[in-house]
Amino acid sequence: MPLTTYWLEHAWLDTHVEPGVALTVSMSGSAAGQDGRIAAVRTGVEAPPPGAVVLRGLTIPGLANAHSHAFHRALRGTVQVGSGTFWTWREVMYAVAQRLTPDSYFALARAVYAEMALAGITSVGEFHYLHHAPGGAPYADPNAMGEALIAAAADAGIRITLLDTAYLSSGFGAAPERHQLRFTDGTADAWAERVSALKERDGVRVGAAIHSVRAVPADQLATVARWAQDRKAPLHVHLSEQTAENDACQAAHGMTPTQLLAEHGVLGPRTTGVHNTHMTRTDVDLIGSTSTGTCMCPTTERDLADGIGPAVALQRAGSPLSLGSDSHAVVDLLEEARAMELNERLRTRTRGHWTAAALLRAATADGHAALGWHEAGTLERGALADFTTIALDSVRTAGPAPRLAAETAVFAASAADVRHTIVGGRHVVRDGVHASVPDAGRALADSIAALRD
Repeated sequence: MPLTTYWLEHAWLDTHVEPGVALTVSMSGSAAGQDGRIAAVRTGVEAPPPGAVVLRGLTIPGLANAHSHAFHRALRGTVQVGSGTFWTWREVMYAVAQRLTPDSYFALARAVYAEMALAGITSVGEFHYLHHAPGGAPYADPNAMGEALIAAAADAGIRITLLDTAYLSSGFGAAPERHQLRFTDGTADAWAERVSALKERDGVRVGAAIHSVRAVPADQLATVARWAQDRKAPLHVHLSEQTAENDACQAAHGMTPTQLLAEHGVLGPRTTGVHNTHMTRTDVDLIGSTSTGTCMCPTTERDLADGIGPAVALQRAGSPLSLGSDSHAVVDLLEEARAMELNERLRTRTRGHWTAAALLRAATADGHAALGWHEAGTLERGALADFTTIALDSVRTAGPAPRLAAETAVFAASAADVRHTIVGGRHVVRDGVHASVPDAGRALADSIAALRD
């Protein structure tokens, strides 16, 4: 089995920054390059060993983008014109969704996932509900849109957890509206039959998602939860993102969305609530006591004026935290990590709710775990060889002592400072250039322009 050695000028080893680290990676020989694992970690290596690949800067485990809607990337800039609300933003989103085909979705998602790789992201959780043709008729392959996303991630060189999403109702049992027909399978049983045809493969995991309590009737929630439980697959759900959802759930069921999910067996350690913004104390306790995860998406939550969720209280209650770029107002997991802390500072007018190490764990190991990649997210023997290197000599990062590199990365660096991204032991991004999508900006511009009227 071939071996590759990477010499890391500085490495974040979960608790501290270590200078001079040599990682030996065993390569499977797979053409997809997804199976390389870390075979050995040596510290105190002051100079690169002969033949080693040199990574200068701070190397951290690959970042996990735990919540993505790839097609929302086409909204960037467009939805910043004027004001409006989450609900008016949603109308613009529907219009873009109507124009996508499997081919155009592949082109867009490939460019979006390349942008993620350039930002140091090695795994993405794609919350996928754009299933069918306009009008709701299935494609010849009922999973054509999901397969387009899987192929796009493979082409861009990152891992994907396809969180195939049940979306059955326009709101608490009401029939889907015209622009939601592409999203629905009609019933949870029909959703389960379709998604069961998706197969895992190198670099691909298949999970489930409940779009929201308003989009999956209460009597069908358990079907989705059972599908995920039977397969030990991740299960994600948009949860209490808007107060309007909470109010409608109270009117329909006399309880909060979190309580409704608990009643139907949805909560648990393989479940992640996305946003978890407007929570009661009882909600927080339910999430924490069941070890249900919380995925915060601060740049989207502030872009849509959703509010600041109780991340500190949720984590203290027992909910692991992960991070996502969601609508891709920006694609920058370092910014998401920083924003979680800075939002909390604004809300409480106190500093220091999370250390840089804790924020990096949310962006790496805990994010990968939320996506079912428990073997990723650490620089240790046996872990998947997925890591990214952040420059320490840019105008944003130059100056601090190397021992403060984790703090520098979280509180000063940006996606623009990512120098290298390695997935499965192979370079996906080298010196800031994507190996298979060398002009990602042009790929984004062309794929988005193709969706305009």
